[in-house]
Amino acid sequence: MEACAAQIGGEVAPGFESVREAFAENFQRRGELGAACAVYRGHQALVDLWAGVRDSVSGAPWEPDTMVLVYSTTKGMAGLAMALAHSRGLLDYGERVATYWPEFAEAGKAEVTVRQLLSHQAGLCALDAPVNRAVVADPDRLAEALAAQRPAWTPGTRQGYHNFSLGFYEGELLRRVDPAHRTLGRYFADEIAAPLGLDFYIRLPDEIPDERLAPVVRANPLRTLGLLLATNPRLALAYMNPRSLTARAMLKNPGPNLPIDPDRVYARELEVPSGGGVGTARALARAYGAAATGGAELGLDARTLDALEAPAVPPSRGFFDVCMKREMHLSLGFLKPGGAYDFGSPVAFGAPGAGGSFAFADPEHGIGYAYVTNRMGPQVGGDPRELAVRTAVRRALVG
Repeated sequence: MEACAAQIGGEVAPGFESVREAFAENFQRRGELGAACAVYRGHQALVDLWAGVRDSVSGAPWEPDTMVLVYSTTKGMAGLAMALAHSRGLLDYGERVATYWPEFAEAGKAEVTVRQLLSHQAGLCALDAPVNRAVVADPDRLAEALAAQRPAWTPGTRQGYHNFSLGFYEGELLRRVDPAHRTLGRYFADEIAAPLGLDFYIRLPDEIPDERLAPVVRANPLRTLGLLLATNPRLALAYMNPRSLTARAMLKNPGPNLPIDPDRVYARELEVPSGGGVGTARALARAYGAAATGGAELGLDARTLDALEAPAVPPSRGFFDVCMKREMHLSLGFLKPGGAYDFGSPVAFGAPGAGGSFAFADPEHGIGYAYVTNRMGPQVGGDPRELAVRTAVRRALVG
């Protein structure tokens, strides 16, 4: 389907007309299927757009409340849950994880700090014990597997993208410190999504109708591999080696299909806090917009916001990521600007997702931004559809 400007749903504030134009061009020139983008300043929507096809099989249109799987963009919402726990004094980023979760100290992890864990420096990016849907659905079994894992390097010396494992570790840590012992998905739903009225779920309820969900259309794997060989051959080779840390972290145990349900579009009542979030661009931008304008609506205090806005603290051997084979600045559950990723101002923090979604807070400009899509692009980072919209947003903000 092609979408012209007249077929774009939603509105933009004065000065953001170029964002609507860039969004429309995604359908006219960049092969977009269905998508939405949003920019919020606090509770005010500056951009709220949607267009295209929700379901490529039925041809059903993308509606204002259509939700889609955003893969690792979920990490930002999980990071906000951890940040709220920090603001409430339930955990400290500088404290050892084992202080809150004694079993975590097994297998050489006794000195790992919360900051190191949330910043992908703990060496726990791949898991050895089988982690299937049954294990993920049982927090006690999952916690045992996580505690038994031995780090792939001395924690604090290297960085490696904890693709799925990060959210599982965050979930158990939060369960340990929350007085109500809620899972991360429940904590997010109760303490962030409900107060702000967000259509975003880290644990998708059974009652959400399939008609609100946009099935994901996967990218051609050969095209993805070809682009990787041209742009990051080290990463391409690592993906092709099933024993590499990259392949184990990104493609296996539990693997990217865990949030997918062939009968209900997406898995229900299952928490994958690093890659299974389902929701709208509006919800992501609204949450980040609250964080970017003082954090009061979210319950974030100045001390926590200062930590999120601060530059990432590198491991002793620098920001080169041993899984993603590129420089990435990862901090406290979020991606920061720098290395291979240029977004927002230096104080921005957010998370990109496989296939083209991206969302972040930019406190310097006081905005939350989000782009979501149901057609996965072949690029690993820097999707041209999202980048076109993000560039238009930046120009609208700075002139």
